[in-house]
Amino acid sequence: MKILVVLTSHDRLGETGEKTGFWLEELAAPYWRFRDAGAEVVLASPRGGQPPLDPRSDAPESQTDDTRRFQGDAAAMAALANTRPLAEVSMDDFDALFYPGGHGPLWDLAEDPRSIALAARAAEAGKPLGAVCHGPAALRRVRGADGAPLVQGRKVTGFSDSEEAAVGLTGVVPFSVEAMLRDNGGEYSKGADFQPHVVSDGLLVTGQNPASSAPAAEALLALLR
Repeated sequence: MKILVVLTSHDRLGETGEKTGFWLEELAAPYWRFRDAGAEVVLASPRGGQPPLDPRSDAPESQTDDTRRFQGDAAAMAALANTRPLAEVSMDDFDALFYPGGHGPLWDLAEDPRSIALAARAAEAGKPLGAVCHGPAALRRVRGADGAPLVQGRKVTGFSDSEEAAVGLTGVVPFSVEAMLRDNGGEYSKGADFQPHVVSDGLLVTGQNPASSAPAAEALLALLR
């Protein structure tokens, strides 16, 4: 069982002058669920190498047992420092694909042709595809074999407009994850803000927010079993 986890390479939070990137919990929780289930996990990103970490996700109030375990594990940190460039990975070598969030994917993965091709190939090959929080931004341009948006007619979730407003970034992000999923024909649903909410529809698994990271990973594993 081999899972490809794709992280953002984008580190600028719009025109704010602040940094962004991937959200640590949304990598760490799935990473350990996958690894503890016996899966081989390969980390990749558009540029390869060390992806940018959203500094807010490394703040004391954002730490969890999974993030502390990840940052204390030399092999995990080495894998993170040496992510493979997307140009060097093929979905044919993996059994599933997973996208953590953080705001970075809104700028790069949403438009990256290599990421789009990976997700389309996963769907075409009947392999589970998961994304959490802002990770579903990577599905924005992905289309199925019929040419329709991959999420069209599918039950989905992702970071909600109310959560984006709560973190004060509605006017900063290039697009709303919730609106994008709805506009692409997805049957969007959400739970309470910042509480776990995961939706599975066929081989597609989406989670709403950081609290949904572990259950989204578990849902993806259930499909692999």
